[in-house]
Amino acid sequence: MTSSPRVLVLAGGLSHEREVSLRSGSRVAELLRGAGCEVEVRDVDAELLPALRDARPDVVWPLLHGATGEDGAVRDVLELLGLPYVGARPDACRRAFDKPVAKSLVTGAGLSTPEGVALPHSVFRELGAAAVLTALVARIGLPLAVKPARGGSALGVTVVHEAERLPRAMVDCYGYGDVALVERGVAGREVAVSVLDDGSGPRALPAVEIVPAQGATYGYDARYTAGGTEYFTPARLDDATARAAAEAAVTAHTCLGLRDLSRTDLVVDDEGRPWFLETNVAPGMTELSLLPQALTATSENAGAVYRSLVELAADRA
Repeated sequence: MTSSPRVLVLAGGLSHEREVSLRSGSRVAELLRGAGCEVEVRDVDAELLPALRDARPDVVWPLLHGATGEDGAVRDVLELLGLPYVGARPDACRRAFDKPVAKSLVTGAGLSTPEGVALPHSVFRELGAAAVLTALVARIGLPLAVKPARGGSALGVTVVHEAERLPRAMVDCYGYGDVALVERGVAGREVAVSVLDDGSGPRALPAVEIVPAQGATYGYDARYTAGGTEYFTPARLDDATARAAAEAAVTAHTCLGLRDLSRTDLVVDDEGRPWFLETNVAPGMTELSLLPQALTATSENAGAVYRSLVELAADRA
C-alpha cells in the first residue's frame, strides 16, 4: 500500500438515516485525511459505479446506515467490482441486520436476549390486530419494546408500558418496515460495546452507558442532539459485569461472522447479566456516536485506528 492510501467513503443513501450517514462520512473522512490518507466522499447514486471503475480507490469504506447500507447490498456490488472495503462481508451484514435472525444466532452462542415475536404487517392485519396484541400482552407481559426488525438509529422504536398504547406503537413501527419485532422490555442499564479487529483478533472497547434525559428514551433525537443524553465512558459497571458485557459483544461479533468493527447494544440487568438487543455492522461515527466515544476513552488516536482498518482491508485484496 502507498504511503497515502486512496479511500472512497460512501455516505448518504436513501434510507431514513441519510443525515446521520452524511455526518458519519464527513467525520471519518476528516480523521483519515489527518492520518495521511487521500479521501473522497461520495453518495450512492447512478454515478457511483462509473466513478468506482474509473478511480479504482485502494479501499472503500461504506458508512451507509439503515437499509442498503447495512443489509449487504452495496457490499455485494463492491465484491462484484473486486474492490476491497472496510467492514463485514454481505452475508454477515444480512445476518446482523435482521434482528430476529441475529437474536437466534447469538442465543445459540450462549447469549441472553429478550423473548420476542417477529410480526409481518400482513400477518398482523390478517389475524386481527386486537387479537394479536391481546395474545402478546398475555404471553410476554409489559413493558414491551416495539421496533422494526430491520433498521437502526431507534427509528420506529417505542417502549410500551400500557396496553392501550401498543396499537399506536405498532403503526409507528410499520412506518419503517414490514416486520415488527416485539420484545419483552428488560430493566437495567443501557450500554453499547464496540468491537474493533485490526488483524490481531476482535477486542472490545470500553462500554458506553447511555442515560437519556428523565422521562425520555434513547431515540433518534436523543442520539444525535447534543445534550439530549448523558453518557458514561466507561460505563458504571463493576469489573465482572464490564467483562461480561465485553465478552457478549465479542461473542456477537464472532458468531455473526463480522469483521473490522461493530457495535453491540445491550441492557445489563440488576444482577449484572447482559441482554443482547442488536449488533450494528455500520455503527454511527459522528462526534456524538458511541464507537468514537469508546475509542476516545482508550486514549488511542482515532485517525490512526481508522487508517489501520483501511490498511487491513487493502491487505485482504
